[in-house]
Amino acid sequence: MKGVFLTQFTDLGLAAPLLRAVEGEGYTTPTPIQAAVIPKVLERRDIIGIAQTGTGKTAAFVLPVLSRIHDMELTPPRKGCTALILAPTRELAAQIAESIRVYGKHMKPAVAVVVGGVKHNPQIKAMAPGVDVLVATPGRLLDHMDTGTIRLDGTSVIVLDEGDQMLDLGFVPAIRKVMAALPKRRQTMLFSATMPKPIKALAQDFLTEPAEVAVSAVSKPIDRIEQRVIHLPHDEKRDRLADLMGDPEIDRAIVFTRTKRGADRVAQGLEKAGFGAAAIHGNKSQNQRERALRNFKEGRTTILVATDIAARGIDIDDVSHVFNFELPNIPEAYVHRIGRTARAGRSGVAISFCDGTERQYLLDIEKLTGIRIEAEGEPLPFEKPPVPGANRQPRGGGRPGGGGGRQGQQPRKEGGEGKPRRPRRRKPRPANA
Repeated sequence: MKGVFLTQFTDLGLAAPLLRAVEGEGYTTPTPIQAAVIPKVLERRDIIGIAQTGTGKTAAFVLPVLSRIHDMELTPPRKGCTALILAPTRELAAQIAESIRVYGKHMKPAVAVVVGGVKHNPQIKAMAPGVDVLVATPGRLLDHMDTGTIRLDGTSVIVLDEGDQMLDLGFVPAIRKVMAALPKRRQTMLFSATMPKPIKALAQDFLTEPAEVAVSAVSKPIDRIEQRVIHLPHDEKRDRLADLMGDPEIDRAIVFTRTKRGADRVAQGLEKAGFGAAAIHGNKSQNQRERALRNFKEGRTTILVATDIAARGIDIDDVSHVFNFELPNIPEAYVHRIGRTARAGRSGVAISFCDGTERQYLLDIEKLTGIRIEAEGEPLPFEKPPVPGANRQPRGGGRPGGGGGRQGQQPRKEGGEGKPRRPRRRKPRPANA
């Protein structure tokens, strides 16, 4: 990133109550993205920020948004909000809302969280008088907009966080509907770890002469992560994982799988082997997900088994190990996964399992990162990856629609976005994550 960064939060032009909160949290020096973004937001510029998790991105938009609300003394309309922040998952939405409460503790902004997986009525009640900041996932927000319980015509700031993840979940059409409901005169910010063509198109359509800030290219894992890959057949992975978990160096570990069902099976296998483990994915209720995260953060559970989507909102500093029980089929996801360790200046270990169906995934990851990952064992012969769902049996005793969801259903509700609307009387398919 070009330019000379300011070195103290006091240089950035933030409102006094926010500086007090930042100082109370023990921060004096902004991260590069915070130093670059905050002054531009306060100048009311539109922003494109290329930054991955762990760069201080959330504070880069939360602090100036709160500062603007404080300085302008705006009153939100009923059922509306002054600032809207869209996030792809409920965990990330909850994390952003918590950051707002922490940094806004001396100004006490009204904050509401609108996500799937929980009842509508408390959200309707929270939004009724209007709020300063609304943090929402796209699917549930559209549900409220359709029923008239949330309005966006008085919103002056919109933040789209984790744009590439929104794209992966199929949320771009929903985002376009949300953007169409906003006033034309507004400030728009888009943050993404990568900038694929559909996200660039979104930026071109909805941002005006944006300032562009890029930090930490997603293709480069941080140097403090020790990476290893173990070549072995798929049916040996669970036993090998249990053996590795006996390492006394493991303080807290995240294990990644590609599917929700796989996450459950891995967690159950670890439990049977005597390890405290919990799975987190979109089929879990919101209370189950929050409890699993809380137990993991507080050390009551030392192993969290997660899918990529569910793990997007996990931001914990002392994860010592990341295990890829299954390699991701999107190479950028590998960098996101292993970035859950080696945070806050610490070192970390990332261990990946690779069977014959994952050989190409490994090659794609090494091509993206430019790193030849240290390997254990001989690579297995290439095998064609299985087609997702090819062997899945229908639920409900074979009853048509018993497993939920109509064929060709759009993925707007993925990532724990709650139940679909009710055009038909059938059980909705749980959200992917």
